[in-house]
Amino acid sequence: MSNEIIIKEVYETLRNRRDFPIDSYTSKLMKDSDKLAEDKILEKIGEEATEFIIASKNNENIVEESVDLIFHTLLLLVYKEIELEEVLNEFKKRMN
Repeated sequence: MSNEIIIKEVYETLRNRRDFPIDSYTSKLMKDSDKLAEDKILEKIGEEATEFIIASKNNENIVEESVDLIFHTLLLLVYKEIELEEVLNEFKKRMN
């Protein structure tokens, strides 16, 4: 898999786990239970953002923590049914 399509592949995997749940971490996060799915995902984003900030301040595990934050952000986009193309197009607009 080329580096250029990894984010798209992750996004598609998350979408499949939303639409065809399996016994997985991501399927469970996107499923309402005692706690709403959106709340669970937002809590993870907050946790990962904090871990990313601490990693940056300590200058260690920055790459790993950034991937965790990006992953959970993609998970929220999938849950909210926001297409990855919308995000990529917004990046393109901001480059002008």
